[in-house]
Formats: sequence, structure tokens, C-alpha cells
Amino acid sequence: MHLAYVGLGSNLGDLRANILAALQRLRAQARVVAVSAFYETAPADGAEGPAFLNVAAQLDGDEDREAFSRRLEGVQRSVGRVAMRRLAARPIDVDLLVFDSWERPQLDARWYDLVPLAEIAPAYAARARGANGSVRRLESGLRFRTDRQEEVPEIRIALNRAGVTRVRRIVHLEIDGHPGVFNGEFTMVADLGAHRAGAHMSRFVENLEETTLEVLSRETTPMRVELLAEAIAREIVATQQAREADVRLRADFALERWTPVSAKRGEETYALVGIAHASGDGVRRVVGVEAEGMTACPCAQGMMREHSLAQLEEAGFSDEQARQALDVLPVATHNQRGRGSLLLGTAGGTESSIDIVDLVEIVESSMSSETYDLLKRPDEFFVVNKAHQNPKFVEDVVRGIVARALETYERFDDDTFVFASQRNEESIHKHDAFADAFGCFGEFRRELQDAAAVIPKTDLATWLRGRRCAT
Repeated sequence: MHLAYVGLGSNLGDLRANILAALQRLRAQARVVAVSAFYETAPADGAEGPAFLNVAAQLDGDEDREAFSRRLEGVQRSVGRVAMRRLAARPIDVDLLVFDSWERPQLDARWYDLVPLAEIAPAYAARARGANGSVRRLESGLRFRTDRQEEVPEIRIALNRAGVTRVRRIVHLEIDGHPGVFNGEFTMVADLGAHRAGAHMSRFVENLEETTLEVLSRETTPMRVELLAEAIAREIVATQQAREADVRLRADFALERWTPVSAKRGEETYALVGIAHASGDGVRRVVGVEAEGMTACPCAQGMMREHSLAQLEEAGFSDEQARQALDVLPVATHNQRGRGSLLLGTAGGTESSIDIVDLVEIVESSMSSETYDLLKRPDEFFVVNKAHQNPKFVEDVVRGIVARALETYERFDDDTFVFASQRNEESIHKHDAFADAFGCFGEFRRELQDAAAVIPKTDLATWLRGRRCAT
């Protein structure tokens, strides 16, 4: 193994996001051992643009210096670095500072690299003292005496949730044992007491960035989506005077798929979802997926079959002949593009035994047919024929998701939580159709066994807050 220190800098675009994206990509090539805080430095040596944001990182890897340097160039390109004038502003710089016994020439003159490096490599501390304030370590945020959020509100009512949504970040996650880099979208909320006027919204993003950096420096392997959500939720509770916090992370990912007849390889896109709730009582998490497919309407198909049966009999076919023909041939109906979702949570914290690919297949197989980006003509026939031989209401899809989840994870205990939903984009109506179901495994098992509704079932918010399921 080789020891390497790299310096990362950015002065174009979203500076912190650029550096975090580069760190995520480095993670795929080497083990990130330590990451410094963010430092701000004025452009040096005639460089153009605003001030730079810089960090240093320590990495362990098995590539030699030449191969590792090429990897760093690839990281720069992946984060948006293109050919540019030497001193132009740039979204990312990734420079090799130290590699085993090799040291970058003129490192002592590069305060923007040396000062962050000294934070994680104490051997360079004495050499970094000459910076004389030209490199400024950034605090968590500027501090002003005015703090409207901490004032007492005019209407003293506590709020269940306040926070931020649609916060987009590059994240490094593990899916069924395989690491990958994904575009993630976060929602982060916390409760707000009646004595505080508002939540500090910027602190949610700070919590996200600080937790991401900590995970990068601490973890030897990428986290599962629900565990990363948990780490951020814990940080929100610890830093924002909150009793409880919820974090939701959604990230698109791809699975290798082959078309059903022509066997053409492709990649189908799905969404990975992780939700965590943290409070003084502990943490609960759920993990799940969203997948697209199609449904064929059974109601319209029933009317078409009835009409076709009458038409065939009028044409001289016997009732038996007409019914045999309609049993063989798929009957026309209208179709919908559907998006189904499935979330699972285990009270014992054993989500690692939940296979993401299994969840995708549960959702897809509950619809009339799966769909594909690439379809040759024989594949189109297969999908259309399959869907019309397997008509489903939106309600049928949701019930199928729950039933398949109960069967696939029958070893899970009664406190396991499941949430299933389906939204169909109607083709002949101007509205969408929607259905969902939620509850604990024990509640659904009792309902199926007794043929009697369990009302009310446990909802997601109740389960995340640690309350036991209905018995």
C-alpha cells in the first residue's frame, strides 16, 4: 500500500459541492483516511477568479505514483474540469502533494495546500506556520448577534417539522455490497419548539456537508443509504436543539437488464430511498425503491370482452366457441404507465439483510408488466401481450407488493414495517390514479389470517418514532 496526500481546491461554481464530489470519486480508487477542514485562500500566483476553497486528504492505495496521478486527472474531468487557460478559474484542482517519500516541488510556497495538509499531517505543522493568516480556516458559519430564529414567535405554537428539501449532493453508497457514486436528493427536517421563531435552515446543509466529510474520513467502505440518512439525522438532533429529526435521501441507480425476447443488454433506472428518524430514544430507519412499469385496466377489458362476446355470437359463433376464442386472444384495454414504491424497516436494525434487487423485482412483478428503455419489435409484443394477459387496478398492484414482501421476507418478525404505493398516469383520463398501504407485518398477517381488516394500521411516522405495532 502507498501513502498519499492530495490537495483539492475550487473557485468556480458550488465550491463545497465540487470538492465533496471529487472526494467521493477518490473514494472509489483509494481509502480516504483523513480529510481536513475547509480553508479559504485568495488566488495565488496570478490565478483568476474569486477566492479558492481548499482541503487536504490522506489516502491509502495500491497504485504507483504515475498511475495514481492519472487517476487524479480523471477525477478532475469527472467533476467538470476541462481544458482551460493555466490561470483561469476552475471548478476543481486535485494535486498530488506527497506520495510515500516523494513531495511536490515548491510545497512550502503553496500555503493553500500546506496549511490544510498540516491539519491532518502534523509533521508539516512547523512548515505551515509561515502562512501568516493568508489561509483562513472556515468556521461552521458566520456569527452575527442578530438571530431572529432564536426569538420567541408571535404565535407560540410548536411545529412538527421544519427544514429543507431538494438538497442535491453527490453521494457514495453501497447497494447490495457494490459501491457506487450517485446523484442524491435530501430532505432534512426537525421539530421546532413553541419558544423559537424559526429553524436555522443553513445548518441543515452544514450538517449534511460535515457528516459527509466525517463519513469519508471514518468509514472504510461506503454506507448503505439508510445508514447515511441516520448519521445526518443524529447530527441534526445533536446540533440544532431538536428533540427529533428526519432525513430522507433519494438517489437514482441503474441495474443491468436484458430485453425479454431479443436479449439486448441495457441499464434500467430505479430510485433508492433511505429514511431515518433520530431522537433521544434512538433511531429507526427504512430502506426502499421506486420502479416504473405498466398496467392494463381490467375494467375496460371486461367491457371489451363482454362486447366482443356478443359480437361473435351475432356473427354465428356458439357461446362456447366465442368464449374459447376470447380466452386465447388478449382483449383490448387502455394502459397506464405506473410508478410503484416499496419501503421496509426492521425494528431490530437488520436492514442489511434486505436485498435492493429483490425490492425492485417485487415492485415490477406486481404490475401488469415491467417496461424497458430499449425494445425491439418482438420485445414490444412480449410486453404488450403480457400486460393484457395480466390486467391490474392500481389497488391490485399495491396489494401485490405487500403480499410479495410478506412472502419474500417471511422470516422477518411482526414489528417489521412495510409501505407500498402505486401511482398510475392514466391514458384516457385527465387524472392519475393512486393507492397505498402501510402497516406492520404482524398487522397484515393477522388481516390475511382472520379475513378481517386491522384498523388502524401503523403508519410510517408512528413506526419511525419507535412505537410498537398493533397486536
